[in-house]
Amino acid sequence: MVTGCPAASAGRSWAKLGDVTTTPRRRARRGTGEQLRGQILAAAKKLLAETADADAVSIRAVADIVGVTPPSIYLHFADKDALIEAVVADLFTELDEVMTAAGVDPHPLERLCQQGMAYVRFALESPEHYRLATMSTHTAAGDVDHMLASTAFTHLSETITDCMDAGIFRRGDPLPVALRLWSAAHGIASLLITKPFLPWGDVLDVANRVLGAAATGLAIFDYLGEPTPTRFTDWLTGLPPGPRPADTERQLPGQ
Repeated sequence: MVTGCPAASAGRSWAKLGDVTTTPRRRARRGTGEQLRGQILAAAKKLLAETADADAVSIRAVADIVGVTPPSIYLHFADKDALIEAVVADLFTELDEVMTAAGVDPHPLERLCQQGMAYVRFALESPEHYRLATMSTHTAAGDVDHMLASTAFTHLSETITDCMDAGIFRRGDPLPVALRLWSAAHGIASLLITKPFLPWGDVLDVANRVLGAAATGLAIFDYLGEPTPTRFTDWLTGLPPGPRPADTERQLPGQ
């Protein structure tokens, strides 16, 4: 039943040769480089969450948090833009994980709503990370459309395809449908983040209704063959009389 859309640095040993102090180089243990890369990404995300400013994510600031020198950062990222690019990719991986964990219902429309709500919750729980991943225009992250290439978008498209196979949406390319539904999710998430002072009431209930209207509205739009507002009104008024939607739980046809 659809009810809407429901950190450590290596120790140093010093040897003195004449008047010159040297630092013996040690061969890095296997996995050390990847571990440092993860610490760098975590530090960059921490800075972003604390400062709410991508400009504050400097190579030196990240190095200070991790406890390494700036040249150590450059071994993994060519410059700040490359670091931000990697942070965005990492954020979309996290987004996919929460959407996948939430979208478990066997009914494709229910699953679509669960994925949409997981998207909104991710945005509300990590607003600065969400801004960087989806609203960035002044960093390299804004030059590459991570969303379309992300597994989160791929899994969303797969659920839309399942809806098409179930006869909920008209068969065709899932990409335009995914973009329309993403517009609804991104729109309400962005408004809830940037305009929290508006009288929203229960923000998750608001998001649920917006996503539910977008998904079921698209299904009706396809069913009626892209009707004009007048034709839709004629169809709606021609339905048999019955309880208003506010007085009963909404059900899919045939339930």
